[in-house]
Parts: sequence; C-alpha cells; structure tokens
Amino acid sequence: MSKLRPDAREALRETLRDGMTIAVGGFGLCGIPADLIEVVAESGVTGLTVVSNNMGVDGKGLGLLLENQQVAKVVASYVGENKLFAQQYLDGDVEVEFAPQGTLAERLRAGGSGIAAFYTRTGVGTPVAEGKPTEVFDGQTYLLERGIVADLALVHAHTADREGNLRYRYTARNFNPLVAMCGRVTVAEAEHVLDGFLDPDDVMTPGIFVNRLVAARPRVKDIEQRTVRARQEA
Repeated sequence: MSKLRPDAREALRETLRDGMTIAVGGFGLCGIPADLIEVVAESGVTGLTVVSNNMGVDGKGLGLLLENQQVAKVVASYVGENKLFAQQYLDGDVEVEFAPQGTLAERLRAGGSGIAAFYTRTGVGTPVAEGKPTEVFDGQTYLLERGIVADLALVHAHTADREGNLRYRYTARNFNPLVAMCGRVTVAEAEHVLDGFLDPDDVMTPGIFVNRLVAARPRVKDIEQRTVRARQEA
C-alpha cells in the first residue's frame, strides 16, 4: 500500500494531540517541513515538546508554534535568530533543554537505533552536565546522555518514492535523516514524488522509517540572513 497521502492535513489527521513530543528536521529555515509545521500550527494542539536544532525565525517555520503559544518545552542546540523564542525562554514561558549540536544529533540517532543512552565527553564541566550521571573511562570523565524517541517526527526531503524512501538535497539534509529515525510515527514531505522507485544507491532514509508521505507544496525558500558583498570594480 502506498504511503502517499493527498495533503499534509490528511497525513497528520488523528495523529496530533496535546502534550506530545515532536522532532522536526531542518536547520533554521533550511530543509524544514514547512507544510507539516503549518498543519501543527493550525491544529491548535498545546503543551508540545519540540526537538529541533533551533526554532526557525520569527513568524516562519517553528516560530509559528511559538507565536501560537503551543510549545511548553524545546530541546535544541541554540536559541538562534528567533527573538520570540529568546523572550519566552527568558520570561520562563518555555522550558529549554540545551544540547550541544553533535550530542543532539547522536541522541536522535541513538533513539532511532534502539540505544537508550550513551556516554560522551562533550558538555563535561559545563551547565549541560548538571543533573546528569558521569563515569570515568581511561582517566577521562564522560557524561551520560539519553537517546531521543519522539511521538512524531516531521521531515523534509527533496525526492521520495511512494514507499517512503527519501533523498535529501545538499545542506537541506542536515538533521532530517536523524529525525526520521527517532519517531514512533514519521511523516515526510517531499518536493518530488516519483511514480517508480528511487535507485537504492540514492536512498538516504529507507522507507522502513517513514509511515506517511505527502508532496510538498511549491514555495519560495526563505533565507534567514541574506548577505551580499559590495561589487568590486574590474
């Protein structure tokens, strides 16, 4: 049976609920599952724990969920460019669990691989280590980090086939493959959905990780910070 659904609303129908943990692919606005995020925003579910590298920017991407006050906790690498995220964190309206970027990636991969926890030297002796068990290996102190298993994972791919095999494009790959692994239910949106199958050598996320698939709507890709150099005369 094809995993393809007619639209993002149908793909998430009867899946969203208050208080759930949602892992979301992307880095800033690059490679984010924008259609799926918008459906979460429209649904009105609240008390969410969002696991993502960051929370987009004001008014775009995961910033929409912050504007709607749907988020109770964020597990992320940094507050980034989102002023509302920073303000809600400072005001105590949103709980934030900071995770070093590599640690966050490994926590997602571990959760998807059935690994409950792992030791890492990253974060030892910093506020990241507060309240976490440590162990000494070969004279070095290591910090115990838990794998992440999300109730729902949302990812964006460039190309997919109807069985949910995914291929990402350049830097838009970022956290998407790891997020796809860690969800109890994983929903993917793809810019191109093939009638046939992806070449096995092109598959970056096997369809076994993907429960539902939707064709992404065409849209202008937003850029967080557009920087240009002054033109030099020849």
